[in-house]
Amino acid sequence: MVLIGLISDTHDNLTTIDKAVELFNRKGVKLVVHAGDWCAPFAMLRFKELKCNLVGVYGNVDGEREKLKDRAVELGFKLNMFEEFNSDGLNGAVIHGVDERIVKALALSGLYGVLVRGHTHKVTLEKVGDCIIVNPGEACGYLTGRSTVAILNSETMEVEIVDL
Repeated sequence: MVLIGLISDTHDNLTTIDKAVELFNRKGVKLVVHAGDWCAPFAMLRFKELKCNLVGVYGNVDGEREKLKDRAVELGFKLNMFEEFNSDGLNGAVIHGVDERIVKALALSGLYGVLVRGHTHKVTLEKVGDCIIVNPGEACGYLTGRSTVAILNSETMEVEIVDL
């Protein structure tokens, strides 16, 4: 069993980023997946305290992409428009999710057991075909007033939503 931390839409909220990193370290997650909207490169630096790898994607408000990429390389993180990951035999992918047609097509592709997405700022968990689509909600808490992340158990495919 491997625990995977899921986070999205951090929007430079350093307080909630710090809380998420502390939670992921305390729970012993083996991988963190960030579904975009980091905003500024200085916020990514807060993830350097993670005791595991991080795979992430750009979101629609991430304007300083070259600086974000430089910071990701410096920290040893994977960052792109779209990323794949494999953890404990679970094939997964992450995309910010601006276009719902692409989200659905990826889920239906048969390539992934889990698809992590963000953008809507809403916690959602749905099964499309054989794929579970997880939106951990907004870590920043700016739109909904609720700061959330998720923890995925790769063996049971159970998703725990955690309020920060």
